[in-house]
Amino acid sequence: MKHLDKIDSPEDLKRLQRSQLPELAREIRKVIIETVSRTGGHLAPSLGVVELTIALLYVFDPPNDKIIWDVGHQAYAHKLLTGRRDRFHTLRQYGGLSGFTRMSESPYDAFSTGHASTSISAGLGIACGKCLKKDPAKIVAVIGDGSMTGGLAYEGFNQAGDLEKNLIVILNDNEMSIARNVGVLSSFLSRKLSAKYFMALREELKEFLKSLPKFGDDAYKLAKRTEDSFKAFITPGMLFEAFKFKYFGPIKGHRLDHLIDTLRNVKEMTKPVLLHVTTKKGKGYPPAERNPTYFHGVGSFEITTGNRISPQKKPPTYTEVFGNTLVELARENERIVAVTAAMPEGTGLNAFSEVFPERFFDVGIAEQHAVTFAAGMAIEGFRPVVAIYSTFLQRAYDQILHDVCLEKHPVVFAMDRGGIVGEDGPTHHGLFDFSYLRNLPNMVVMAPKDENELRHMLMTALDHPGPIAFRYPRGCGTGGSMDDEIHTLPIGKGEVLTTGADVLILAVGVTVTAALEAKKQLEEQSISATVVNSRFVKPLDAELINRLAREIPFILTVEENILQGGFGSAVLECLADARITASRVVRLGISDTFVQHGSQRVLRSKYGIDTPAIVKAVRDMVQ
Repeated sequence: MKHLDKIDSPEDLKRLQRSQLPELAREIRKVIIETVSRTGGHLAPSLGVVELTIALLYVFDPPNDKIIWDVGHQAYAHKLLTGRRDRFHTLRQYGGLSGFTRMSESPYDAFSTGHASTSISAGLGIACGKCLKKDPAKIVAVIGDGSMTGGLAYEGFNQAGDLEKNLIVILNDNEMSIARNVGVLSSFLSRKLSAKYFMALREELKEFLKSLPKFGDDAYKLAKRTEDSFKAFITPGMLFEAFKFKYFGPIKGHRLDHLIDTLRNVKEMTKPVLLHVTTKKGKGYPPAERNPTYFHGVGSFEITTGNRISPQKKPPTYTEVFGNTLVELARENERIVAVTAAMPEGTGLNAFSEVFPERFFDVGIAEQHAVTFAAGMAIEGFRPVVAIYSTFLQRAYDQILHDVCLEKHPVVFAMDRGGIVGEDGPTHHGLFDFSYLRNLPNMVVMAPKDENELRHMLMTALDHPGPIAFRYPRGCGTGGSMDDEIHTLPIGKGEVLTTGADVLILAVGVTVTAALEAKKQLEEQSISATVVNSRFVKPLDAELINRLAREIPFILTVEENILQGGFGSAVLECLADARITASRVVRLGISDTFVQHGSQRVLRSKYGIDTPAIVKAVRDMVQ
């Protein structure tokens, strides 16, 4: 690398001539493509903001000035230019660099991110703190057009305009977030007016007005005074001017000279500013430019073709099984509707959207709205299935509680990416849903042991007359056989898979497979185990658990969830209510910590919820 190898900080970057920056951008793209082809990651978003990243670090002075990347998955170039070049090959690997911005990773990461629409609120908070300390540092929040579908962004805009603090917001407009943007806001932001066209129009209008007899000059002066209002009306600036932001743009986000000059001008302002920058997602890598949705978050791939590297045929993913099953059931039940929050592909609803477009609703990055919207659909007799990643559903907790559970509306929550997700790390693991849902009155919470049971749980949920949620993991299923007929499961009933007199293993969700494998290994050590597929976190099968607890001396609970308030806690409560001693109960799950990034296999081993951990826990109990 001619330039990148010499850059370990923004100060090194500033030593380059402006004429050298386009070559640096090409070098950065090459490194990002080569690295992500091996590690997987968010390729298209990061490729689209290479020039913008260079310009920001060239003009501003981090870490004193704060640059906040909304979501954070577009910050790969930022990492390369802020002292992490030598570690970039560890991206998203256990013990390596995070795929998002993390304050604990670098002083140049101004805010830890992972969920959308947070940058403006965070930036405003930092700006107010700087103001109170009389610190003149600049605060820049970079937010994508997809994140502008989230209501939190407008809450930040609203207060920022009112306080009139020194905040710069850069709208990265690539006309695409993860999926196609939805709503009137998307079309509004995409309405662009070139400076050349506007200037020509203004000159024609000027000559016309001046040619009018008697009152031509007066008409021209009036038009001149209203020019700003006219321009605001026919450009996206009208919206942001209403929030008391000074609007500039749109400008091309791959023209380094224009970016640097504009940012230098904007830097001198002391009131809220919005700079509208247009970029191309996947810029510089043709496969990503042609298919930015696929390359938004991608596994390892061949650089020359862009084809994903799949060394062997694998079972269908849980996401695929869910999506196909929903289509199958929706053919028989026209009341079934599907709701998602800007993730039709990620949640497996793309097939549903094609087969039943009038019954499919993508609300944008607006999880709170999605839940309350679904409650409204349920009131009208429909059966809404809200498909959202477990970690993102956390954003709608109040709506689940008040708008769904309070009146027992029959809304189905299909929580993808439940449990350990992998390389995306702590902002994306779905490790809290058992705990945050099981305490809600009227809510049923369940988790399938495999993809076949997932099909039955979906039908069970659609048949249930109240709120119900089921979570399933990221990745491929077990590859087991699939039943021809889909049937409902009895609510709150577990399934005894094996019998043994020494230990009772109560497992739920994906941990059932690990428990069954542990049972085999324990038999080789002359330890017999009863393994129960608990299925339900709420309501528990109290009759089954209490009966077995009186017969078997030791109990082990296993879950891929935080221990506080989770499945194991529910079992302890169940035993306490039945006045059964809990001194011989051991719980396996995630302790009081945030799980870091790494492969699912590595993380399950590290946090002690895989087969070896189950075997060890049982041996420690019985010996």
